[in-house]
Formats: sequence, structure tokens, C-alpha cells
Amino acid sequence: MGLRRHFKSEKQFELGIWQIVEPEAFFLEKLELSEAETDILSIKGKGKRLEWLASRLLLHWMSEREVRGECIVDEHGKPHLKDSKYDISLSHSGDLAAVIAAPFPVGVDIQKIVSKITRIESKFMRDEESESLVENTRIEHLHVYWGAKESLYKAYGKRELDFKKHLHVRPFSFDLKKGKTTATITKADYTAHFDIYYEKLEDYILVYAIAANDSSL
Repeated sequence: MGLRRHFKSEKQFELGIWQIVEPEAFFLEKLELSEAETDILSIKGKGKRLEWLASRLLLHWMSEREVRGECIVDEHGKPHLKDSKYDISLSHSGDLAAVIAAPFPVGVDIQKIVSKITRIESKFMRDEESESLVENTRIEHLHVYWGAKESLYKAYGKRELDFKKHLHVRPFSFDLKKGKTTATITKADYTAHFDIYYEKLEDYILVYAIAANDSSL
């Protein structure tokens, strides 16, 4: 299927989703990976290799460059498109890959819905967030909170964030299709505000975080 969705928002961010149906050879032929990228790919399992490759091809397609720019990672593990001033974030799960890019901090997370997320609920959910859950949509709702915090973590890009202590998602009622809330990163004397968007795509949850106008990032 290849490209499943692509749009440029009036808020100046760009989002793409790739449906992975192609074999690994398809991506390798089109990407011409750098030595550093090849080293990273070599330690990934078969399924993760496809997800990783698809996200890199999607990033290249969105960049609209004739010659592909290397996707490099900094000392914190945050990806960057070489010779670009845009902030980028990548995510992949199962047969979907997602990429977001903007001239300000952004983050994206896509996850296949699995019931085992309840096993780690206590590690990332604050009390006020848990109080917003209802039983019949609990699993999906948890995935949005998790995806929001993963997206915030990626947007921050410097690691060392506690998902319960430093990441606050404003409690919201879950919509079966899509919705929005807000969130804040608070750490010591550092604060940044984000808009959070989510959408249910069949058996996946897509979430992305966009730095708010009053963000200190």
C-alpha cells in the first residue's frame, strides 16, 4: 500500500503514515543507507527492520529532496534529518510507520492496541489521569495516555524524564474516533506546553504532540 496518509497542517507541521506491505529489499534499494544507519539496522530483528526502514523512507519522501538526507541521531538518541532545521519524530508498530516534522518541537507515537498495556499502567499514569478511564474503553484510552507521553518524551529529546512525575496529560474523555487534549512537561525550573492529538486507526492508536505557542521550548 505504501503511503497511507500525508498532510501539511495550517499549524505548520507535517504528518505522514506508511502502510508497510513491501519487502525489505524495496526499502534498501531506495534508501542507500549510510554506514552509521547500516550499523543500526544490523542489530534489529526482522520485523523491526521493516518498520525502521519504512519510517526512514517516509521521512525522505516527506523531505521532498532529490538526494536523500541521512537520518542521524544525537547524543541523546533523538533523530534529526541531516542539514535540516526541522524537528522530526518517527514511530513504527506492526505494519504502520509514522513521521512528523515541524520548525518547532513535535513528537509522534503509533502503537498497535494490546491488552498487556495494563501491566505497566502504574508506571506512567498519574492519579487524575487514571480517574478519567472508563471500563469499556480503558485499553484504548490507556494507549492514548501512553502515546501522548511517548510523544512528549520524543519532543523533549533529552531523556531523563519520568513519565509520571514530569509528564502531565490533561484528563479527557476518550472518543472512539479521534480527539484532542493538552499536556505539560514540568521538570525543575523547566516547563513546556503541548497540544495532543489522537486518532484510532483500526487496531492502532496514533498520537502526536505539537508545541503550543506559549511553550518555553
